Amino acid sequence: MSAGQEQYTIGVDYGTLSGRAVVVRVSDGAELGSAVHAYEHAVVDTALPGTGEALPPEWALQVPEDYRQVLRIAVPAAVSAAGIDPAHVIGIATDFTACTMVPTLADGTPLCELPELAGRPHAFVKLWKHHAAQPHADRINRLAEERGEAWLPRYGGLISSEWEFAKGLQLFEEDRDLYDRMEHWVEAADWIVWQLCGEYVRNACSAGYKGILQDGAYPSTDFLEALAPGFGGFVADKLAHPVGELGAAAGRLTAEAAAWTGLPEGIAVAVGNVDAHVTAPAAQAVDPGQMVAIMGTSTCHVMSADVLREVPGMCGVVDGGIIAGRWGYEAGQSGVGDIFGWFVDNAVPASYAETAAAAGESVHEHLTRLAAQQAIGEHGLVALDWHSGNRSVLVDHELSGLVVGLTLATRPEDVYRALLEATAFGTRVIVETFRDSGVPVEEFVVAGGLQKNALLMQIYSDVTRLPLSVIDSDQGPALGSAIHAAVAAGAYPDVPTAAKAMGKVRKAVYVPDETRAQAYDRLFAEYRELHDHFGRGVTAMRRLKAIRREAVAGKEQS
Repeated sequence: MSAGQEQYTIGVDYGTLSGRAVVVRVSDGAELGSAVHAYEHAVVDTALPGTGEALPPEWALQVPEDYRQVLRIAVPAAVSAAGIDPAHVIGIATDFTACTMVPTLADGTPLCELPELAGRPHAFVKLWKHHAAQPHADRINRLAEERGEAWLPRYGGLISSEWEFAKGLQLFEEDRDLYDRMEHWVEAADWIVWQLCGEYVRNACSAGYKGILQDGAYPSTDFLEALAPGFGGFVADKLAHPVGELGAAAGRLTAEAAAWTGLPEGIAVAVGNVDAHVTAPAAQAVDPGQMVAIMGTSTCHVMSADVLREVPGMCGVVDGGIIAGRWGYEAGQSGVGDIFGWFVDNAVPASYAETAAAAGESVHEHLTRLAAQQAIGEHGLVALDWHSGNRSVLVDHELSGLVVGLTLATRPEDVYRALLEATAFGTRVIVETFRDSGVPVEEFVVAGGLQKNALLMQIYSDVTRLPLSVIDSDQGPALGSAIHAAVAAGAYPDVPTAAKAMGKVRKAVYVPDETRAQAYDRLFAEYRELHDHFGRGVTAMRRLKAIRREAVAGKEQS
């Protein structure tokens, strides 16, 4: 490469339904081209592909070949769209939804790709939103609390059903033969890197937040054996593997992966990462006090701090989990955009869709415009945003959604606004819990597709009383991955330095209005009462989930 020649990196963001590749200029972070490839099998949550076998409630699987196809299709398309010479690409990095787990053989072959296992549900990838391991998470939490396990407070006192150990225990107990055949229990974030460079390296982010790796150790063999006889070898036999620092190189692009992507063989492949955490550098939000919310189908809240605190209901605090040398905190909401989408798909009359189409709007845009005309509290409603359970601060995926105040005069835009507000109230609970625990939040930075909804953003600013900045990129995770690729390739000494040069953010785009904030305080008080009543006291939501499972099982057997 000639002196002064521009260099580029590729960031690949693996989401819930698709993978996106972005070509980024190393010198200034300019995004020059992108491409998206939708997964052929999307989310497998009703029946297995091929066999058609029905899946139980709360299952969510994926097909790993769909991930490889992103490399074959989206990466070359992004390079073509950017109009660059691929010879000038110096590195590639990927990020993934988490916790998404792949059971593999020793060479990384997913078990579902073995013909004799193609009809076994547990052989497939378990997507982050697979919540069928909730009973197993409950047992982990009870035993850890009874034994006073030192790692439990690092996760706010509760382990999620979405994480590595709960899903692994479910596999162990529900398909022991397949568990025994599995040689590695691999985060998808690390599996895709393995496909790129031929090296299996655990990333520090997933290992810490989703794999209960604290102070260099996983839960003990003694704990795991007490959890389930025979499960004591889970860490040593299936999970433990060398852990790579974020921003480091996991290896070099193999000839096979170079053929898939059209990129030069031997370029740097960065250690894998989680979509939310990798976004913080893209938003130039790696300093203490900056909470980054990656808002899409769900929301993940991440922030860095110089102090270690135990925050009730957080998803985890990990040394170097976002930036090396700082404690990285995570919290989250299991459903946000998914809730708005559910309402539009299932609860809006056809007349609204017709009116929206006539106005050249989407139904979301139409409802938002109508909702924006309301005074705060005019709809007379308050909702709980638990349609996909509660990740923080209750960590209970048996919880469900609720709307209080419905009357015969309630209109779709009323409920829609109440749902928007409910997700903001859920965020406020998280922010206040962090503050009360000694981790102050001073700025709220939003990434993800929902930042395009100005009403929603203003609601969040008013409800939290925080200035709200937005990432100046439509591809936050992919840009964050490209930043890590630049560090792995040696273009920058560390991630914070690269973030200053390549990250993009617009500061304080939304600021709180005190009059509106006070009006929201009254609604939030009602939200908080319902939150504690149904989330900490009354178990009606859990009982209803149990009744539903029993009914579905009975129907299938009849």
